Amino acid sequence: MTAIDRGCTVARYLALRLAELGITHLFGVPGNHLGPFLTTLRDEDDIEWVGTPTEGGAGQAADAYARIHGVGAVAVTYSVGAFNLLNACGGAYVEQVPLVAINASPPYEQWQNYRAVGLLTSHMSPRAESNLDVYRQVTVDAQVVSNPGLAPGQIDAALTACLSERRPVYLEIMEDLWDEPCPEPEVPVVPRERPFSERNQTMLDHAVQAVLTLVEEHPGPDGRPRPIVWAGEEIDRLRLGEQLTGLVEATGVPFCTTVGAKAVVDEDLPQFHGVYNGPASHPDVHAVFKDWATCRIGLGAWSTSKNLGGEQSVGGDWVMAALGGVSVGTSYFPDVQLRHLLPALQDALVKAYGSGGLTADYYAESYDHHGSRDHRPAALEQHRASLRSGRSAHRRAEHLTYDGVFDRVNHFLNHDTGEDWTVVSDAAFSLIGSMNLSLPAGGFLSQVSWLSIGWSVGAATGAALAPEREDARPMVFVGDGAFQETCQELSTHTRLGLRPVVFVMDNGHFYGIEQMLVHPEFYADRDAADPDFYNVLHPWHYDRLPAVFAGGKTPANGVSVTHTAELDDLLDRLTDPADPLNAGPLLVRVRLHRHDYPRAMAYKVPHS
Repeated sequence: MTAIDRGCTVARYLALRLAELGITHLFGVPGNHLGPFLTTLRDEDDIEWVGTPTEGGAGQAADAYARIHGVGAVAVTYSVGAFNLLNACGGAYVEQVPLVAINASPPYEQWQNYRAVGLLTSHMSPRAESNLDVYRQVTVDAQVVSNPGLAPGQIDAALTACLSERRPVYLEIMEDLWDEPCPEPEVPVVPRERPFSERNQTMLDHAVQAVLTLVEEHPGPDGRPRPIVWAGEEIDRLRLGEQLTGLVEATGVPFCTTVGAKAVVDEDLPQFHGVYNGPASHPDVHAVFKDWATCRIGLGAWSTSKNLGGEQSVGGDWVMAALGGVSVGTSYFPDVQLRHLLPALQDALVKAYGSGGLTADYYAESYDHHGSRDHRPAALEQHRASLRSGRSAHRRAEHLTYDGVFDRVNHFLNHDTGEDWTVVSDAAFSLIGSMNLSLPAGGFLSQVSWLSIGWSVGAATGAALAPEREDARPMVFVGDGAFQETCQELSTHTRLGLRPVVFVMDNGHFYGIEQMLVHPEFYADRDAADPDFYNVLHPWHYDRLPAVFAGGKTPANGVSVTHTAELDDLLDRLTDPADPLNAGPLLVRVRLHRHDYPRAMAYKVPHS
């Protein structure tokens, strides 16, 4: 029988386990049920509590923290807090982000009172499993801890599932258990990977051979193979960036990434050909990915509407290796893990074509074949240079546009700034506009499948506090409607002395992407009528909000820019550490014409 150490409690056990996972910050909104745990957390002094204005914002911060750090945690109180957190947890589940959701529930005694006499106290529901049942839909393990003797086993099981499945888990712990004694943690919590058996080796060999066959069966006009890799989100989630880099460097094969895997490896790699996003891709990228390459090898890429730019399927000349299996054309190979496939595919391609045998500049090849029509770049370097030359591409007196903003920001990030930045992009036009920024590995965060508007503002908190990028300054792009959802998270930035730059893309107070999806013809005529009534927002003076959150020792600033000259001057100020604008969070209201939209969305707009 295990002896009970009176020095260890359920609260301390959980705090020690979270610290063991390397978690440095716990995000959340307190409540009386959570109080004893937070007191213990402070006493242990390994993890800093970060209280946020909303549970949703706490979840967004923990989500971004986990994307960078590998695992994150958030704590709320029963029902009223937990249901507010649900959206963020659902996003983490869909996008495979390891997140520990802690829900402090009413005491065991109160549940007994309800069972006996029907007495409901604060936040309780007549359905005792209401919170548990809901979270079972968006987690890989959900536990209700009501017995201190079972707490260690339940906590360890949930954390093991979180690390192994790389998705959220849920721990509901009753208030009067926090201070109850339980055994000390013993063996470390570690992920339990799927075993690799002889059967798996056979399936892996068949999958690799099928990929080689597909490449051989789709040569270019000169008879040489012309594959392109499409690297996706699982490269990031499974921490396979080094393996991907090894594969493309050893073979020379050109590669693009999905939007969700943007900057999963350094975008200065000579093999990197851009971000492929279906019809929403940069025209040059679309041309080499879909028209010049003869087969596409998806590695960890998800077939989502956002990654495919609205397309509904891939073709028979595609490989899609994700979600634990590999599709090659119409063949499927189950239970082939990406971490085994990447090195095996690298070895097979090198053996078949030699070291660097697939090296190619598809921009140069396409240019040589098609000529200079449609301003086609003569080589990959010309394509990259065109993306980074935005500062001189527009006259300073021009009214800002989506593309003008991102062109100039790209120039700033690649030529002017001496700081490291983490670009955090929200959904919709902000995401489409930012996907062609040229960034180093780890320099981009987005939520590309769940697409909860406003995610970026809370996510900036977690991005700034994650140990791996705590020296990088967040740069947030968010639409005005999305910002109205989560604007209060700017208070967290201010209180903690974080220094994000939040660009609020104000297109005249309406939901631009919703208008594009429902009635894109609105954008075809700059003199058109107002957008649909249900897309119209109440106008805010966004640049005045920082004054609400600022304090004597916690500065925050807001500015408004309308013309390119104003944006240029602002970007210049961002390079000066002594400028007061850089002392805390900065909100930039970017005033755009109502009918403006990113050029990548032009394919949706009807033209006469």
